[in-house]
Amino acid sequence: MAPKTAAPYRCDECGWTTLKWVGRCGECQSWGTVVEAGANPKRLRVEAATVAQSDKARPITETTGETTQHTPTSIGEFDRVLGGGIVPGAVILLSGEPGVGKSTLLLDVAARVASRGSTVLYVSAEESIEQVRMRAERTGALHDSLLLTNTTDLATVLGHVQDSTPSLLIVDSVQTVAADTVDSLAGGPAQVREVASSLMRLAKQQNVSVILVGHVTKDGQVAGPRTLEHLVDVVCNFEGDRQSPLRFIRALKNRFGPTDEVGCFDMSGEGIVEVLDPSALFRSGSSQPVSGTATTIAMEGRRAIPVEIQALVVPTSAPQPRRVVNGVDSSRVAMVLAVLERRAGLKLSSADVYVSTVGGIRLSEPGADLAIALAVASATKDKALSNHMAAIGEISLAGEIRAVTSSGQRGSEAKRLGFHTVIDTGVKTVKQALTNAFSSTQSEKAPF
Repeated sequence: MAPKTAAPYRCDECGWTTLKWVGRCGECQSWGTVVEAGANPKRLRVEAATVAQSDKARPITETTGETTQHTPTSIGEFDRVLGGGIVPGAVILLSGEPGVGKSTLLLDVAARVASRGSTVLYVSAEESIEQVRMRAERTGALHDSLLLTNTTDLATVLGHVQDSTPSLLIVDSVQTVAADTVDSLAGGPAQVREVASSLMRLAKQQNVSVILVGHVTKDGQVAGPRTLEHLVDVVCNFEGDRQSPLRFIRALKNRFGPTDEVGCFDMSGEGIVEVLDPSALFRSGSSQPVSGTATTIAMEGRRAIPVEIQALVVPTSAPQPRRVVNGVDSSRVAMVLAVLERRAGLKLSSADVYVSTVGGIRLSEPGADLAIALAVASATKDKALSNHMAAIGEISLAGEIRAVTSSGQRGSEAKRLGFHTVIDTGVKTVKQALTNAFSSTQSEKAPF
């Protein structure tokens, strides 16, 4: 029997093999990751190495158990996401869409750290030093301890680190830096893996904190091999709408802190400013009640934020009524509309429905279902709800109101902001919730 021939091509990202070259991996569906595997290396026996006395394994009960020390950056919202600050020797990956403000935020972080007497090295592989200087002048991020360099060569980056011995290294971006030892273009899976591995070794050996800027694909994923996210200690995503100055930073992975924190920033021509209390950003501020509006208390990380949801219902004779949503999940809105028609008797199948949030925030949690239902019902009946009422709850297909997480914190935030009526899990069905909501705005309690 003839020996089986090894597949000559292999995916750098997932390890899938094939007998002929293809542009797209058949397993992970990544483009441009299938490369020639080459000859199989000769297998050698691995002998056991002698372990030094200081490196011997110890019982877990004999370890010190000391927590990792965080160094604050003086930007409260950024420190909140990181768990208190930057850990010495940690590697942080910050990803986001082009133009969202990653470089502006990190330049501010670099200036804040440099102002405390620490040396910061900012490696700009995409912009010239003059361009970075112009942004620093505009945002007030100038300091003598902030060093700038423009290079795309990994060896040169490591040489600058040896010369300046910084406490913080920022590389913008990891997809544009290349190593001469890897025979591929910058940004390829092999190059990104080599650059990230080298900077990871540098961070651990010299106790230098490293922040890497990462590009994202059109579907919002970090560009490059999946191993990049496994290598680093912290993965943060910087997101926002170009039509809105509001920006959010979220921790998707954090070895030194929680992953459910969210930082809020405001982007302007003078730079990026943290928003300590975003309670008023997602409400219209109208003093008079308007039909088609309802307020919910949403959870963004560990922070409870009031969000106003607006709805508009317009009768139509089209065979397929329009369903337009902005800032909320379209599938959840479709489900809420079906429940309202079947369980509450609202005729929505012959009307165009528009649902949107205020301020550009995006809600994906089910706790906003009840507020969406109230806003749609208010727009359908052209009856305004009270400005002092908040709705919190998930709606099931049976028309029941389910409890949501962090209900106590949501209720406390609602009372702090002056909401006198909170419709939550105290009601059992969506029809009962509609009756209570509209009865509270009238002198006589007429059923909905």
